Amino acid sequence: MATNQTTSVVTNANDIRDIKPPVEIPSGWEWLWWTLAGLALAAVLYALWRYWRKRQLQVPVVPPVPAHIRAKQRLQEALALLGQPKPFCILVSDTLRQYLEQRFEFHAPERTTEEFLHELRSTDRLTRDQKDSLGDFLQRCDLVKFARFEPGEPELRDLHGAALRLVEETEPIEPKAEAANAQSTTELNLEILDRKS
Repeated sequence: MATNQTTSVVTNANDIRDIKPPVEIPSGWEWLWWTLAGLALAAVLYALWRYWRKRQLQVPVVPPVPAHIRAKQRLQEALALLGQPKPFCILVSDTLRQYLEQRFEFHAPERTTEEFLHELRSTDRLTRDQKDSLGDFLQRCDLVKFARFEPGEPELRDLHGAALRLVEETEPIEPKAEAANAQSTTELNLEILDRKS
């Protein structure tokens, strides 16, 4: 029997281990700080991604071509159609109507010539001569477009010249030209004052 007891004492001696150190229980604050750091990192990464996408998608803004320049270009293109009166008159008339709509906010392309001329009478954006010239121009174009009138090249060049003249007379004054004009007016006024004294 004695042998049984010794075996059991030896086994129990091997089973004894050292005490484990205390387990640290994380506080709620530590988790909060790790969560905030993760969110901050995610926000920075998201901001960098958006900045990178914006730079890739960013297209340089091209300033729009002013209405008078666009109208002059289209009128120049119309000269190629001098041998075809109806397409020529349609292009020249539409160009002038679109120019007037863009420049003065008239509703020219959507209206008949009579409706447009009636609207034109009540505005002071064009001079009396310009209104008369425009009315004559639109009526001559309507003759070609709707009454099958076939004018010769001199009449078509005259229509083109009338349209171009109206665009040039009504184009906006450039700021540099306006400043130069103001300076020349001032110089002229000073000369007049010098002559009087």
